Amino acid sequence: MSMRNIAIIAHVDHGKTTLVDELLKQSGTFRENEATSDRMMDSNDLEKERGITILAKTTSVEWNGHRINIVDTPGHADFGGEVERILHMVDGCIVLVDAAEGPMPQTKFVVQKALKVGLRPIVALNKIDKPERRPDEVVNEVFDLFANLDADDEQLDFPILYGSAKNGWMSDDYENPSDNMDKLFQLVMDHVPEPRVSEGPFKLLATTISADNFLGRILTGRVESGSVKPNMAIKALSRDGKTVEQGRISKVLAFRGLERTPIEEGVAGDIVSISGLTKATVADTICALDVDEPMQAQPIDPPTIAMTFRVNDSPLAGTEGSKVTSRMIWDRLLKEAEGNVALKVTRSTEAEAFEVAGRGELQLSVLIETMRREGFELGVSRPQVVFKEDENGNKLEPVEEVVIDVDDEHSGAVVQKLSERKADMVEMRPSGVGRTRLVFHAPTRGLIGYQGELLSDTRGTAIMNRVFFEYQPHKGKITGRHTGVLIAMEQGDAVAFALWNLEDRGKIMIDPGEKVYGGMIVGEHSRDNDLEVNVLKGKKLSNVRASGTDEAVRLTPPMKLTLERALAYIQDDELVEVTPENIRLRKVYLDPNERKRMKKKEG
Repeated sequence: MSMRNIAIIAHVDHGKTTLVDELLKQSGTFRENEATSDRMMDSNDLEKERGITILAKTTSVEWNGHRINIVDTPGHADFGGEVERILHMVDGCIVLVDAAEGPMPQTKFVVQKALKVGLRPIVALNKIDKPERRPDEVVNEVFDLFANLDADDEQLDFPILYGSAKNGWMSDDYENPSDNMDKLFQLVMDHVPEPRVSEGPFKLLATTISADNFLGRILTGRVESGSVKPNMAIKALSRDGKTVEQGRISKVLAFRGLERTPIEEGVAGDIVSISGLTKATVADTICALDVDEPMQAQPIDPPTIAMTFRVNDSPLAGTEGSKVTSRMIWDRLLKEAEGNVALKVTRSTEAEAFEVAGRGELQLSVLIETMRREGFELGVSRPQVVFKEDENGNKLEPVEEVVIDVDDEHSGAVVQKLSERKADMVEMRPSGVGRTRLVFHAPTRGLIGYQGELLSDTRGTAIMNRVFFEYQPHKGKITGRHTGVLIAMEQGDAVAFALWNLEDRGKIMIDPGEKVYGGMIVGEHSRDNDLEVNVLKGKKLSNVRASGTDEAVRLTPPMKLTLERALAYIQDDELVEVTPENIRLRKVYLDPNERKRMKKKEG
C-alpha cells in the first residue's frame, strides 16, 4: 500500500475542517449509518464555539488502496510553534483559499514556513459557489504571495483545483463542477512524493504531544527510519544530543480514520503515536538505543505575553467554583504546559501566584475559559509583554504585523488609534469595493485590548489579523485607558435605586441584585479618576406619598465585558476574578487605605 503525508493550510474560516470531513466521508471511512458530528476535526467545545482549530489533528483516509495521512494545521499565529514541526512530517501541502476573500495574512504565515521547508503546494480554491467569487484574481494573488515569499520555480508552478467543500466536489475547471473529490485524491497521489525515509535503526522526531488519562504521555511524529513495535527499548535525545530518558514503548498507535488504533508495527514514513515515555517532549528525537545523533528540529518559539494567575482571594471566593486552592491551580497549569509547548509556567515571586507565558492573548484566554468551565476560580492580572535585552543592554519588545480590512470611511479612525499605540503604517491599498487594507507594524503592548475598540470604531465592519514579526527596540510609553472606574464601598447585593442614581457618573457594569464587595469594580467613571460609590443604598421611605414620586426605576442596560475584553480593559492595579458563573473586575488591593498607600509608594 503506497502512502502520502499531506498538510492542509488555510486561513481561519476558509473551510479546511469541512474539506477534511468530506474527504473522510468520500473515502468510505464512515459507514452510511454512522453518527458523525458537524466538523469532526474540531473536537473540543471551545473549538466548536469559536470555529477555530486550536490543536493540530491528524487523520488518515484510504482511497483506491492508497493511504493518505492528512494533518490539519492551526491557522492562528498564536499556535505557530506547532506549525513548523508539523510541516516537517509531511511531503506536500494543500493551500486552501476562499474564492472571494483571497489569501489572508495568517495563511501567509503558514505558507511561508511550508515553502521554506521545500514543500510543493497544491492550491485549492474553496467556496467557488459564492456569488462574490473572483477565482482568476485570487489565483493571481496566490501566485504573487508565493513569489513574495521567495518560492522557487517548481513551487510557483502549482496545480489548481476549484470546488466547494460544503457540497463535496473539486474540479480543475470552475465552470464544470464534478460529483466528488476524486480529482483532489488523484492530484495528491500524482503531485505529492512518497515519504522520504532513510536507512538505519528506528528514529522519530516528536512533533506534537498530548496527555491521555490511561496511556500517559503520547508523542506523535513521523517514523524517519527503521520500524517501531510495542515493548521495544528506546531512548529520547534532546536537540543538543543529550539523553533525556530511556524507556520501553508501551503502545504504538496510528490514525485510521479519526480513531487512534493500536498497531503491531509502525513502518518508516508513517505517522504514529507512541506512549511509554514520561519526560520526552516536542522537538526531542525518539530513537533506538544505538543512535547518538539527534534529528534536526525547530527550536520552540519564545512566548511573547505573560499573565499572573493567582488564587481567588475576594470575599466571594469559594462560593461558585469547586477548585480554588493554589495546589489545584498549579497542577492544572503543569498539566496544560505538558501538552502545550508554547506555554511556560513558573511560580511567581508573590505567594499563591503563578506566571503563565504564552504566544498571544487568544491562547491564554482559551486556557482561562477552559479552566473556568472545569470549575476553577482564579484572579488573573493584565497581560504583560515579555521583554528581551540585546547585547548592549537595550530593551527590546515584540512587534507584530497587523493587517486590517476596513470600510473606507473608517480608515482614518483606525490609522489615528494605531499611531497613538505606537504602530508604524507599512502599506495602505484598496481591497475590494469600498474597502481598504491597512498594514502596520505594531508593538504587542499597544495591541492588548485593541480588538474591542476597533470594532466599536468601525461599527463592527473591520477584520483584524496579526502575526508575530520580530523584536524591536522599546517604543516608549503607550497610554492606557483614559477613564477611571467606579468602585463599590462595601459588601452586599446591589440595589436598583442606587445604580439609577449613579448613572450620570458613568457606565454601570452590574445588574441590580448582583453580589458586590468592597474594592470590586462596578462601572466606568466618566472622568479619569477612580470614584468610590455606594451601590447598596435603598430609597428612604417616608410617610408622604405624592403622586409621581414613586415611579419605577428605569435602568440603562449594563456594560457587560466578555473575558477577552475584561483582560484588555483592566490596568496594572486591577484583576479579573474568573469563576464558573461570573467574570468580575476588582482592584488588587480591596482596602481603600491600602490602595492609597501603594499608590504613594509607587508614585
